[in-house]
Amino acid sequence: MANYYDTLGVDKGASEKDIRAAFRRLARQHHPDVNENNPAAEEKFKEINEAYTVLSDKESRRKYDRYGDDWKHADHFEQAGNGRGFTFTDMGGMGRGGRSGIFDQFFGGMGMGGQDFRPPPAEYPVTVTLEEAFSGAARRLQLQDGRRLEVKIPPGVDDGSKVHISAEQSYGGDFYLVVSVKEHARFRRQGKDLFVDVDVPVDDAVLGGELTVPTFTGKLALTIPKGTQNGRRFRLAGQGMPALSSSARSARSDVAHRGDLFATVKVKLPSEFTDEEIDMFKGLRAKRIGGPGPDEKENGKTTPADEE
Repeated sequence: MANYYDTLGVDKGASEKDIRAAFRRLARQHHPDVNENNPAAEEKFKEINEAYTVLSDKESRRKYDRYGDDWKHADHFEQAGNGRGFTFTDMGGMGRGGRSGIFDQFFGGMGMGGQDFRPPPAEYPVTVTLEEAFSGAARRLQLQDGRRLEVKIPPGVDDGSKVHISAEQSYGGDFYLVVSVKEHARFRRQGKDLFVDVDVPVDDAVLGGELTVPTFTGKLALTIPKGTQNGRRFRLAGQGMPALSSSARSARSDVAHRGDLFATVKVKLPSEFTDEEIDMFKGLRAKRIGGPGPDEKENGKTTPADEE
């Protein structure tokens, strides 16, 4: 049996983050959905998933590091060792790379009490957009046994979320969806809160006005006061991401449990000005600093702004 660390291409001392990153990279490369009619890729995907399932769990990884391919029987080895006066090393080196006949002789090919050993639930990577993370989504997966299954991704999932799919839903063993959320071109996410930049004309920033703010449920009107500074942030309560739950209900109906949306003002200047607008700004500046107006000269000299 292949070494799980070698399967993922990581060292034995790799961190959880390194193992997760290696799994995502390899899973995308060998996923059956992008390698249709390729049995070799499908088999490789199964090996990658098995390796990650074991190494991503601290307890199963500890057992694997000690017992190798026989890690699933670690509890029975340790119980037997405590109760019968021998240790794992007494069992003929049943470590990684092979299995002696001692386990079959000792346990008869079954677990203690005649129960089969079952591997941890499998994990399948899925990628969703931020909009899908907000509203919920559906995906069709090809399972390890070749079956295809439609699964529901509930609203509120975040990057790295695990969605449990029960045996009743999958008509097989339990498994998890490991979610990756794509970055959005306009919205930024922090937990349940969303952040968006909103362009504001300079006259609205000075005089105050009404802005249109985009959200995932439509556009909202936001009134800003006069003298609004560039970079000022406004909070729109309940317009952020929904709380993650096991229900795939619509995010629109769960406002009370949603995060907030923060709209940041970006004052936008015109790329070109008319002569009238230039004179207006000169007049405003003159009043602000107490200097000459746009048609006045100081000490008989024109200022650089008056020169053409």
